[in-house]
Amino acid sequence: MTYFLATFVVFVLVIAAMSVGYIFQKKAVSGSCGGLGSIGIDKECDCPDPCDNRKNKMAKEKARREMLEKNRII
Repeated sequence: MTYFLATFVVFVLVIAAMSVGYIFQKKAVSGSCGGLGSIGIDKECDCPDPCDNRKNKMAKEKARREMLEKNRII
C-alpha cells in the first residue's frame, strides 16, 4: 500500500506541475507533428469519392439537419 500511495503522490505532483506550466504559458496544447494537415491531407480518408457507408451516414445526417431546421421554422 505504501508503494501505491507514493506512486499516486508522484503522479499527482507531476500532473500539478504540468498544469501550472500550461496555465502560465497560456499556449494551446498541440501535437508534436501537426497531424495529417501537415502532410497535406485534409481528411482521414484521402479518397476522391466517399464509400457507400460514408455516403449513407452523410445522407442521414443531412436529413436529420433538414428535419431540425424545418421544426425550428414552424
